[in-house]
Amino acid sequence: MSAAPHIVVLTGAGVSAESGLSTFRDKTGVWTKYDWREVATPEGFAANPALVHSFYNQRRHDVVEAQPNAAHKALSALEARLEASGGRLTLVTQNVDDLHERAGSRRLIHMHGEIMKSRCAICGDVKPCTEDISTESLCVSCKAPGGMRPHVVWFGEMPLYLDEIAEAIARADLFVSIGTSGNVYPAAGFVAEASSIGIPCTELNLEPSENAYAFSDRRYGPAGEIVPRWAEEIFP
Repeated sequence: MSAAPHIVVLTGAGVSAESGLSTFRDKTGVWTKYDWREVATPEGFAANPALVHSFYNQRRHDVVEAQPNAAHKALSALEARLEASGGRLTLVTQNVDDLHERAGSRRLIHMHGEIMKSRCAICGDVKPCTEDISTESLCVSCKAPGGMRPHVVWFGEMPLYLDEIAEAIARADLFVSIGTSGNVYPAAGFVAEASSIGIPCTELNLEPSENAYAFSDRRYGPAGEIVPRWAEEIFP
């Protein structure tokens, strides 16, 4: 690309896997060890909040221990190059970790929430959270007990910022999906939205996703290898 473009990048669990964070849907992923109905739904939280807190407290510990990898850093560097030349990179992530931020990405949309934040189910206040949450945790805003939960989107809940994402895709020159399974909606439908209005679409993944057929450009391999190579090629 010669002129500085607007690129929309969607990332999934495959981007953070090389940082040591487990994916969810692979053969050895998180959902082979836990029943998602028990730990990732409003109904599961209502039935056993202690179990849900324990699950997400461990996920939070894992994120704190992890470090951004070459894929995270390549996307941050690409964002900086694009902005310096009058372009733009909008990074939409399904991941709830903060590795993109720690790598330096700034124009970031967390459509599934952020595990390093907590939300009060009573007053709705969202705050940074680095400590464990329990059923006894108090909301710092309303002081009510029992309402704290991780600021993540559970199954059955609406993803965040969908209007902003649709607007970004509508203005994009290129849509790129990195490290996604292609079977989690609405994110899996973004490629159809982009291609329907003539936007070129690229898939970067360890292996073909379930909707790989929808991409005009497909490249496969470890994210830490193919993402930096693609980023340098697309906008040096």
